[in-house]
Amino acid sequence: MTVIELFQHNLAIFYATVGCFGLIVGSFLNVVVHRLPIMMNTAWRTECREFLELPSSESETPRFNLMRPHSHCPNCNAAIKPYQNIPVLSFLFLHGRCARCQVKISYRYPIVEFVTGLISVIIALQFGFSSETLFALFLSWSLIALSLIDFDHQLLPDSITIPLLWLGLLISLGEVFSDTQSSLIGAVAGYLSLWTVYQLFKLCTGKEGMGFGDFKLLAMLGAWLGWQMLPVIVLLSSLVGAVVGILMILFFKKDHTIPIPFGPYLAGAGWLALLWGEDIVQYYLNYVGLA
Repeated sequence: MTVIELFQHNLAIFYATVGCFGLIVGSFLNVVVHRLPIMMNTAWRTECREFLELPSSESETPRFNLMRPHSHCPNCNAAIKPYQNIPVLSFLFLHGRCARCQVKISYRYPIVEFVTGLISVIIALQFGFSSETLFALFLSWSLIALSLIDFDHQLLPDSITIPLLWLGLLISLGEVFSDTQSSLIGAVAGYLSLWTVYQLFKLCTGKEGMGFGDFKLLAMLGAWLGWQMLPVIVLLSSLVGAVVGILMILFFKKDHTIPIPFGPYLAGAGWLALLWGEDIVQYYLNYVGLA
């Protein structure tokens, strides 16, 4: 019996495998979220030096990517051994501290790993053993990375959103989540809708209400899910974003002049639309008596 046949005939093993793989991916996403913004800043500095014709400095541009250097403790610089890097379990075995210097490890690392694994299982339960699961997993993992980077740095890297946009258009040829026509319209309408809001807000206030990365993110979601899901995504993200923003101002005394990243709300709404978008639309139509 092949692995494919095993998964087809025993979905419990398939779900468990997806969950374990999701935990591993979550560990890698922690690396991406930490290192990719640093890599982007390094690249920007290099481009600026080249444009200004300044001499390069090796000390300012050390070799740094998603694979190198190996994971290590930021406090004592001790290398993290493979058995100390098992998702979630290593954190529990080490009691949330570095094995060498005993400095506390952020709870965010195991939380990201656990949530990624949980989301992976939910997708497998929703789509079963199918190509939809494969693509939905890839999209969901990418949305997690984008959300965390935007939350930390107010950045939505083009190196993630643009390839995903093209992939969404490509898989529409096989009508995985949307047909090609809906996908093309979704990509264009997704970008132009937020771009229009941005321009109107800037015209009225003289301020920039959001970043261009948000336009690209919604365009990417439109390419994957089709234009029909855009109203659901925009309404859900705006509602949650407004509620969270008000709560942060009221209870956490957050300065209302400090921008709140919109990417995580778009990503979360896009993920909900991916799994239950049609059900949400149908429920709304039934609620207002249009279906």
